[in-house]
Amino acid sequence: MKKRKVPLRKCVGCGERKNKRELLRIVKNKEDEINVDLTGKMNGRGAYICNSTECLIKAKKNNGLNRNLNTNIPDEVYDRLQKEIESHGK
Repeated sequence: MKKRKVPLRKCVGCGERKNKRELLRIVKNKEDEINVDLTGKMNGRGAYICNSTECLIKAKKNNGLNRNLNTNIPDEVYDRLQKEIESHGK
């Protein structure tokens, strides 16, 4: 049997390449709203991050989400993302 290819994505916080299913997708849609995409299928520009607050803090510090989503992200959005990660996290 043929082995299926596993899609890998890079975390914007720590820079590790992991399986797409292990990471959270953060999406900016056409209305410039930023949301966590649990399905992985929302329309818009996406960035991937590990399911941990440490990676979110690193992404904020190195402006990884700002670069990948091509926008300036306010602190309120980071706070909301942190709450969502903690509710879905480990």
